[in-house]
Amino acid sequence: MKVRIGIADTDKLIEIEVDDGDSFREEVEKAIDENGLGWFTDSEGRSVGIPARSIAFIEMEDAEGERMVGFAPGR
Repeated sequence: MKVRIGIADTDKLIEIEVDDGDSFREEVEKAIDENGLGWFTDSEGRSVGIPARSIAFIEMEDAEGERMVGFAPGR
């Protein structure tokens, strides 16, 4: 699953591949709840740390190309 994370107050866009979208969503929600630093690891083992307060948006695209945008806990 392809994930794009927009960073607030910049034009920076971080794009990673994750194996489990639900697990990724839980990590994001935990980082936001704790107002901490979210460490996200992609399917190739690379990690990126993002302060939760800096996340502007998250876009998730599954294998079929369907896009989901999330700003808060949902579903």
